[in-house]
Amino acid sequence: MEVVRLGAQFSNLEDIKKCDGIVLTGGEDVHPRLYGKEIHYAQAPPEFEEERDEFEVRTFKIAQESDLPVLGICRGLQLINCILGGTLKQDLGELNDVHQRISKNDKTHDVTIEPSTLLFGIAGETQGLVNSSHHQAIDKLGKGLKINCRAKDSTIEGIEGSGSSHPFLMAVQWHPERMMDQENPLSKNIKNSFLNQCLKLS
Repeated sequence: MEVVRLGAQFSNLEDIKKCDGIVLTGGEDVHPRLYGKEIHYAQAPPEFEEERDEFEVRTFKIAQESDLPVLGICRGLQLINCILGGTLKQDLGELNDVHQRISKNDKTHDVTIEPSTLLFGIAGETQGLVNSSHHQAIDKLGKGLKINCRAKDSTIEGIEGSGSSHPFLMAVQWHPERMMDQENPLSKNIKNSFLNQCLKLS
C-alpha cells in the first residue's frame, strides 16, 4: 500500500484522487472559529494552524462525498466533530491529570466501549486500555455521529458515523499508531480494519 501525504504545505489536495482512504492525524488545537468559541483559553497554542484546518476540512468533505474510509486520530477526532457542527471543551482542567501527556510520555487509561458500535465490532470487547495525550475533548456531539467509547470520567474517547451511508467513519482520541502494545486490539484491530476498508476500494 502506498502512503500519500496530503497537506496544506504541499498544496496537493488534488492528490486525494489517488487515495482509497484518509487519516486525519494529531497535532495542535483546531482554531476555535470552527466551533464558535473564544480564541483565548487555558493552554491555547501561541499560533493556530488555520491553513491546515482549512485544508483538512476540504479533505474530509471530499472524502465523504467520495465515500472514502476516514480514520481520525486525536486532533482528527476533534476536527471531524467540529466540521459536523459539534463543539469542544477547550481545556479539561483537572482531568488533564488523566488525559494529557507529560513531556514525551503518553498517559494511559481505561475506556468502556459501547456495544452495537463499529468500534465494538472491531475491538471485540467492551473494555480496553488506551494511550492519551490531549487536553481538549468533545463537548457537543456533531450531527450524524455517535459515541462509541468513553473514559471512566465520561470524557468522550471515540466517535463514529451513526448511519450506514459511508463505508468507514471513525475517530478515536488516542493514538493507535504509537501504543507501546501494538497487539492491543484498540491499536492493531483499528489499523487493520481501516486498511481493509481501503483495500476494498483499491
